[in-house]
Amino acid sequence: MTAYISQPHRRQMHSEQRNETHVITVAIVEDIAEIRNGLAALINGSDGFQCIGIYPDAEEALAKIPDELPDVVLMDINLPGMSGIECIQKLKALLPALQVMMLTVFEDEDQIFKSILAGASGYLLKKTPPVKLLEAIQDLHNGGSPMSTGIARKVVHAFQMMGVSSKDTENLSKRELEILSYLAKGYRYKEIADALSISIETVRTHLRNIYEKLHVRSRTEAVLKYLNR
Repeated sequence: MTAYISQPHRRQMHSEQRNETHVITVAIVEDIAEIRNGLAALINGSDGFQCIGIYPDAEEALAKIPDELPDVVLMDINLPGMSGIECIQKLKALLPALQVMMLTVFEDEDQIFKSILAGASGYLLKKTPPVKLLEAIQDLHNGGSPMSTGIARKVVHAFQMMGVSSKDTENLSKRELEILSYLAKGYRYKEIADALSISIETVRTHLRNIYEKLHVRSRTEAVLKYLNR
């Protein structure tokens, strides 16, 4: 007789298993088979990563991801049927803590802006080198908001057009402002640590303080407030 395991209990079991192995589980939503399979091979062939689901469309992803519970989802925008952006909205409604990164060819501000509003925490272009993609998945899993070079500036411009502004940055220390300036230039945590001769953990501590002072929850929101101060 097969025992029934409730979804909350199953999620706890999944979480415990991942904590034991320290593996970041990834799901891929991509309609082009060659790209989809190539990404899966890259992830499964890299230490510390495991692809637990590949889906050719948003509909299948919505049906299976809530049960698979990956740590990170790589989402294409231009999918057959439902778009990747709509898929994110529906997934985040079901799984608010799910980390989603767009992996697409689109660089226009409208698609970037809509993706972030839908709940994406990262935005990479498909031409991103494999090593950088793996670094971005790790960064996203650790609480970052990785974006391809140039994308962050487009995000800033899109929000500027919406009239985003804040004076909260007046409460930041000199060091916190330095870190924000590097974030605005697209630097990763390790690059910031090297530039300021501090540890990555110190950078993360400063970021937690910055998020609290600015009343934001992500790197992107923090950079927007910094650039609109």
